[in-house]
Amino acid sequence: MSIYKKIAIGVISVFLFVILVNIGFNYWIKKQLPIIINEKNTTAYNIHYEKIEVSLISRNINATTLLVSPKNEPKDSKNGLFAKIESITIKHFNIWDLAFHDIIEAESIIINRPRVILYKKGEKLLNNNKSIKNVIIEPFRKIVAVSNIYLNEGTVDVVSLDTNKPILSVKKIILKLEGILITDATLKEKIPMQFEKYVLVFDSLYYKPSAFYHMNIGKISTENNFLKVKKFSYLPEFGRKEFVKRLEKEKDIYTIKFDSAHIEKMDWGFKNDKFFFKANSLIVNHADANVYRNKIPKDDLSKKYLYNHLLRKIKFPLQIDTIQILKSKLVYEEEIDFSKGPGILNFDRFNMYVTNIKSGFGLKKMADVKIKVNCLFMKTSPLNVDWSFNVLDLKDSFHIQGVISNFDVRAMGQFSQPYMNASFTGTFNKYRFNFYGNDNISKGNASLDYDDLKVKLYKKKHPEKEAKLKSAIVNLLVKNDSKDKAKNADVELERIQEKSFYNFLWRSIAESLKKILI
Repeated sequence: MSIYKKIAIGVISVFLFVILVNIGFNYWIKKQLPIIINEKNTTAYNIHYEKIEVSLISRNINATTLLVSPKNEPKDSKNGLFAKIESITIKHFNIWDLAFHDIIEAESIIINRPRVILYKKGEKLLNNNKSIKNVIIEPFRKIVAVSNIYLNEGTVDVVSLDTNKPILSVKKIILKLEGILITDATLKEKIPMQFEKYVLVFDSLYYKPSAFYHMNIGKISTENNFLKVKKFSYLPEFGRKEFVKRLEKEKDIYTIKFDSAHIEKMDWGFKNDKFFFKANSLIVNHADANVYRNKIPKDDLSKKYLYNHLLRKIKFPLQIDTIQILKSKLVYEEEIDFSKGPGILNFDRFNMYVTNIKSGFGLKKMADVKIKVNCLFMKTSPLNVDWSFNVLDLKDSFHIQGVISNFDVRAMGQFSQPYMNASFTGTFNKYRFNFYGNDNISKGNASLDYDDLKVKLYKKKHPEKEAKLKSAIVNLLVKNDSKDKAKNADVELERIQEKSFYNFLWRSIAESLKKILI
């Protein structure tokens, strides 16, 4: 027999041996996998699949139509996590670990079209911060250990068993986690795994953080150092009358929407078991915010802290170098009851630029927070404001100054007539204010150049009718013209501790106008 025939026979024999071994191992692994997934599955979940294929040559496992359900599922109701997965591919698995350690260790896992529903008691998304670790991470680790996870077109719903309504609903999820490390040590940390890179995209998100509000987001995309959000809304669950009826104490009702927001050069995580968040910039475009307050509920007499204090007391490192809110709108409404309608203050074409937002956590020195605002007040008049404060100042000192130009005071009728039973005519050519304050007191000055100011008061029982005698008396007291030069007033005012910073500012402005005009 020639040498070539011997070589050919040898090659063919090896090839046939490999095929036979592959067939044998495939058969054995197919028998072993159900044992790992079912009989030796020590997790709280049953796992079933329609079909499974194993290739020793490529070291891939492919399973189709997987069903996951709790082992202790009640017969008469659903409780716990349920999932249906179109297919899972495990790439480059370790044959030795599969054969002898009863675990599928591999390079990566690809999960296609998972549909996950979690039924839970209560209306909180997480009952405790260890829920994800206990319910998902640890059980997953007992069956599969991989370096990379790729999830395509997933959906997740969390449903309250108490209301049978969703707490969270996320659609068309794309997730990439690369360089994963899960150990006994990482499982003890706040984030129970480490990873080198991540990409996460949601096509839509619904979340109900409380009984009073729900949140909708059109799209979220985030990678290692940026986050983008489109079509955000944060909306009340009830109409105003129902919302107010449910309040124990006086409280603002918020309606917030914006077209887009993005965070750049973002870094976050845990260091020494303490969460931190840093970012170079946050930009919000076309925000539309409404703040409504009704005076029917009893007053909330708790102390309202100024922003210095609120940032200083944040219990983790927070830093955002710049915040911009662009081409936006802010409306404040206040109502005594529901009989006359709310008083309304409009701030259109609202732009805000903030620098050096930080928490005070762990800091002994920091630069001032600086805020600049420009907008149209009551749809007619340019308003510019400069505001600064230092987070570490224990007196909660601040400095705020601003100027409003060419203000036709008739526009204040939207606020003053329903809320104060008064309307005005005339023009504020220029009003300037410059106040220094702290947690206890505000001092400063203001100036006003104005023309042809007149006041009209209305009857309390018939607010559509003018109280002519009262109007005449007030107009005798009011100086209706500054006579082509600005009039000045000094202001000193004590802060009402249970009122907000904006109430403090408004009272300071009102005090200055009172001194100038009367």
